[in-house]
Amino acid sequence: MHRLGSQSTVHRFRLAALLLCSRCILAPACVCLLIYSMYIGDPKLALIGVGLGVLTFLIVMLQWLISARARCPLCLTPVLANKYCSKHRNARKFLGSYRLRVAIGVLFKGSFLCPYCHEPTSVEARPKRPQHSRH
Repeated sequence: MHRLGSQSTVHRFRLAALLLCSRCILAPACVCLLIYSMYIGDPKLALIGVGLGVLTFLIVMLQWLISARARCPLCLTPVLANKYCSKHRNARKFLGSYRLRVAIGVLFKGSFLCPYCHEPTSVEARPKRPQHSRH
């Protein structure tokens, strides 16, 4: 099982996965809230729905920036970004998304299977090699 290069990469993976999962929850909630507020005719609830939509948009932008640097340690493809590369033939989806499956694995299992090279990766930093001094 592969490991990530540094502790900052581990934090980047976890943050990008958290933002992706929150986006998948906030976007439908925003749409449902806006539809409900129009149904009952409540302008305050509609304003909350619009604010939730703006928050969702900001989360999408932040997730897009962070996930571009969250790369598989083997194939160096950003696994949490929206790439249109061909996937491995055994790659599986979760609720229609390869990225969501990776994000769930990062957050709850502490490991993921890369959808591009299909290699397992543990979400922990590699141990540092000791520096040998030259004599």
